[in-house]
Amino acid sequence: MAQTQTISDQTDPDADWSLPSWLYTDAEYFDVEIARVIRPSWQIVCHVSDIANRGDYHTLDYIGESVIAVRGDDGEIRAFANVCRHRAMRLVEGPQGCAKKLVCPYHAWTYDLDGRLRGVPMRADYPALDMAASGLAPVEVEIWNGFVFVRLEDDGGPSVAGMMAPYAHEIAPYRFEEMRTISPVRTRERAVNWKNVGDNYSDNLHIPVAHDGLTRLFGKSYAIEAEPWVDKMSGRLVDRPSANPWERFYQAHLPRVPHLPEANQRLWLYYKLWPNMAFDIYADQIDFMQWLPLTPTTSLLREMAFALPDDRREMKLVRYANWRINRTVNAEDTWLIERVQQGMASASYTAGPIGASEVCLRSFAKKIRRLIPEARQHRAPAPGWSRRPRPVDT
Repeated sequence: MAQTQTISDQTDPDADWSLPSWLYTDAEYFDVEIARVIRPSWQIVCHVSDIANRGDYHTLDYIGESVIAVRGDDGEIRAFANVCRHRAMRLVEGPQGCAKKLVCPYHAWTYDLDGRLRGVPMRADYPALDMAASGLAPVEVEIWNGFVFVRLEDDGGPSVAGMMAPYAHEIAPYRFEEMRTISPVRTRERAVNWKNVGDNYSDNLHIPVAHDGLTRLFGKSYAIEAEPWVDKMSGRLVDRPSANPWERFYQAHLPRVPHLPEANQRLWLYYKLWPNMAFDIYADQIDFMQWLPLTPTTSLLREMAFALPDDRREMKLVRYANWRINRTVNAEDTWLIERVQQGMASASYTAGPIGASEVCLRSFAKKIRRLIPEARQHRAPAPGWSRRPRPVDT
């Protein structure tokens, strides 16, 4: 039985330190993190409107798994491993599509949209085959505010609704359920550990240093806070016209959105959900971003944008201006995190101090250390540590 260690915030000797650098480069640690952090976590697939009709499906590929979320004949959304039960052939290719049945392209085993095995060529050749027990492997699904999430394993962690409960009242006016996709799935590989992306997303101190555009837009209004499972960041648009033409255009032409409270008309909100995804919420549109682990030092960013139907010309223009503004922000962040990743490989660095105001980074590090107590060590333990009996940090 695992030994339990109870460490409070007040007595935690590592509370004022960042996660050590070896956690961002070490292959053995990476495998442990996939098992204990990523596999039991919720991952966003798409919006329900992306699979609105019978047979519509979306796929999500990550950590060696492929998941298919599909709308059934009964209108229900289910998720399955995108793997035939015969010879492990991938059933569908590409990010999305539509099919009356799921037919394996290798040997034509056929599955209903509810995952049941329906047809097997040369059925008599398989006398031991139990058709009822040979359907597609199910994957847990949660629909939250119109978005489809999947989870490979249940370790007792909270639902998406549970994680976002502290902010449910803030999300409600945006009417996520009624939104539609305004961009295809975009993916970009980055030469960084996945945690570097999330650390940067929740970091407030770099905004006035590295993001001139956001500083022009927000002034000194940028703020952060941390709930147990969600980080919140926000910035309010200032009235002073920006020197940048796209920022100035956005400030001047952002139309009023009738269903939003007055306080939200010129507010940009960011919510980072444990452990590797976020919603960027603007009055004109929203998007989600995931940073999916590929290797200890590479990640895949996956994004989609959504909005309510709005034919106003000025709304279309400010959505484009928003994209231009954030394209610059993303380029700046990429430059930063890639150089942080390079620094993590230096023998001169182990861990750095975390300031009292860096509440989001503190919250993330605390959860990682609870799940993987070896993350407290500033240097990597001897190889094979993950195969030894381990304590549980609570």
